[in-house]
This record gives sequence, C-alpha cells and structure tokens, in this order.
Amino acid sequence: MGEGDRFSVTFIHSVNKYPLTDIYEIHDGSIYVEETVYCSFGAGVQTELNPGEILDKVYVDRDDYKGMAMVIRNIHQNRDNVGYIVGTVSDHVLEVNGKEVSLRDLCGKNSPVRFNYEFCWF
Repeated sequence: MGEGDRFSVTFIHSVNKYPLTDIYEIHDGSIYVEETVYCSFGAGVQTELNPGEILDKVYVDRDDYKGMAMVIRNIHQNRDNVGYIVGTVSDHVLEVNGKEVSLRDLCGKNSPVRFNYEFCWF
C-alpha cells in the first residue's frame, strides 16, 4: 500500500449485532482512521462528533444488513498499531484493494491482530 491508499475492517458489533466498518488511509507514512460506518448505536460506538467531523447517512447493501447507516467522516486520527481481536462468533473482514480477507480464516478465532505501515523501496 502507498500514500492515499485505503483499507477497512468490518465486524459485527457484539452488542447490537449490526455491522461496523472502520476505514483507514495511509497518510504521511502512517495509518489514520478516516471514517467509521455503523448501523446502530451500541457500546463503544461514537455518539458525539469531534471538531471537523461530519455525520452523514449511507445506504449499506450487504448480505447481513440492508438499509441506512451512519457514517462519520473526516476523523483523521493517527492509528498506527491498529489492533483488533478476531471474533469468536462473528468474523472480522479486512478489505484491501477491493479484496476481502477473512481474519478468522487467516489468523483464527480470538486472535489478536495488529496493522502497521512501513514504507519500503523495492
């Protein structure tokens, strides 16, 4: 991945059972969270906007959810060393360049997963 490229992680929220997607972008050699998309409020879900952030609505068309969702844009917070624990009931899905990767299949249930970015010349 390079400057300006995006990736996302989608999982089912453990309390409200709706999908939640965090969208990240490579910026100045670091990972920044830029947007989050969620279908319902629940524990740990942002309920207030920070300065510069925008709340919008989008239509989500997935196998597990079809309908309107909230999206917070312009978050732009550094998130190097992004961490997740892969779900035991529901999967975490990484999307990069339009390709989806099941983190459960790749790493196993309940596995800690970390994302970092390091620029290298080839």
